[in-house]
Amino acid sequence: MLDNIESNDILNRLPKHLKQFIKPQNYEDYSAIDQAVWRYVMRKNVDFLTTVAHKSYLEGLKLTGISIDSIPNMYGMNRILKEIGWAAVAVDGFIPPNAFMEFQAYNILVIASDIRQLEHIEYTPAPDIIHEGAGHAPIIANPEYAEYLRRFGEIGCKAISSAKDYELYEAVRHLSIIKEAPNSSEEDIASAEKKVEELQQNMGEPSEMALIRNLHWWTVEYGLIGTLENPKIYGAGLLSSIGESAWCMTDAVKKLPYDINATYKDFDITKPQPQLFVTQDFARLSLVLEEFANTMALRNGGLSGVNKLINSNALGTVELSTGIQISGVFTQVIEANGKPIYIQATGESALSYREKELVGHGVKTHPKGFGSPIGKLKGINIAIEDMSPRDLSAYNIYEEKTITLEFEGGIKVSGEIITGKRNLQGKIILISFKDCTVTHGNTTLFKPEWGIYDMAVGKEIVSAFSGPADLNSFDLITHKPSSETIHVKKSKERLELESFYQQVRDYREGKNRTISRTKVLEQLIEKHPNDWLLPIELYELAFKGHEKTLCNSILQHLETIKQNRPEVGKLIDDGLGIIKQEVITK
Repeated sequence: MLDNIESNDILNRLPKHLKQFIKPQNYEDYSAIDQAVWRYVMRKNVDFLTTVAHKSYLEGLKLTGISIDSIPNMYGMNRILKEIGWAAVAVDGFIPPNAFMEFQAYNILVIASDIRQLEHIEYTPAPDIIHEGAGHAPIIANPEYAEYLRRFGEIGCKAISSAKDYELYEAVRHLSIIKEAPNSSEEDIASAEKKVEELQQNMGEPSEMALIRNLHWWTVEYGLIGTLENPKIYGAGLLSSIGESAWCMTDAVKKLPYDINATYKDFDITKPQPQLFVTQDFARLSLVLEEFANTMALRNGGLSGVNKLINSNALGTVELSTGIQISGVFTQVIEANGKPIYIQATGESALSYREKELVGHGVKTHPKGFGSPIGKLKGINIAIEDMSPRDLSAYNIYEEKTITLEFEGGIKVSGEIITGKRNLQGKIILISFKDCTVTHGNTTLFKPEWGIYDMAVGKEIVSAFSGPADLNSFDLITHKPSSETIHVKKSKERLELESFYQQVRDYREGKNRTISRTKVLEQLIEKHPNDWLLPIELYELAFKGHEKTLCNSILQHLETIKQNRPEVGKLIDDGLGIIKQEVITK
């Protein structure tokens, strides 16, 4: 997957299952129109953000190699990003939230390499290189914020999703794709919007992933920093939106102090945000993150943690008090007095200790699932894990002994002990039986004819989290998105317009000074009278060259466009204003 991508030490650390999301950037696919869109947005953003963005933004543009005049090339970005311990990779639009977070944990910025259409220049619901490259990349040059982002990824990728979360992710991905596609019908867009709305209204109790995504949205994407009266922008969604970055500074958008309550504030990705949260400093972000992490099953385990995994219907892990980790798709928990007394995973399962698979206990050994009692033995104060060799011998928990272990809650394990495994502290973490029967009341949980019974040892579940303990235990190369970014075959007219943009770009960059810009304008007026961005690029060259006649012709044409297309009037005025401002300041 990385064959076509220049690698480095940071990218080389990536596990295989994350590499499946990476795609080549294909820089040559960007048209001159794409380059002009990037250039317009960046010039407008930098002009405006100079006064309203956190100081790290403009400093970061220089440090991360983001050019105002050209779409960033991932190769160039990575050569510079590695100096601050980060890297960037290209992906196709939205990727699953857990994967997105996990990339961050490896200090890797995920960049959707497509760029918004000219028609959606102010805002796009689809991730694009303007949002990712111009929004996220500059801020990570701030060390404190970069560490927050890495830590967020480390914790976030362990957050447990619900089955409905993934359905919503696919629906939002599909909506963002067709909204950005040039040939989508209003009917198709309305249908996709309805699907997202219906799902959002029927999500039930929010999962850990839903809650931590809220935190991500109100900080990394749409965060403000400073005081409520005079906040600055640091969120990538605002930094990359030439419409919303200005609007969010007005009184129309409510400003709230950032705290843990942001976790419970939902967002709509398709609309401007009616309120934003302001953190006093970047350190505050990490404090709230830790506060939220303390509520997660990752740190609390218990019955609720197992139930979260069961509701996710996805691969997850529970860790017992001895440190043994059971990974699989959990389907059942038996409880007593509010505590789990037996857990069951179905399908391929694996056992690990400290994120490393136990030898002989991978999915080949446990292809159909794994179940085990949790807790202490009935009538015995000391837990199995705390028993010394003398205690184990006294209670007949010994090799070649046939025994019945009855746990608090009523689970019984009867069979002949074969052997056991211990952790580094000498605590026994696994006991294997032959001719074993496991029951709970009248229910049989394991029969002798099923083979060897491996019983995990632990008096409680201390942690439950998304994904496997050992990434190598399972085949995680399974990414097949339900929809891919739509690239429509370009019409003859579109290719012609691109050629006009390319001529002007070549002239500005000094590659071809023989081009007649007056002729390009005449052809543009004749064949593409509604295009507004290229006339602004032409005006810039004429204005800087003091060519009054050409300037007047362009301005006259732009006035006609504003009358025919009033919705682009402000974009035209802003573009002209930036040109004049640049000349004055120089």
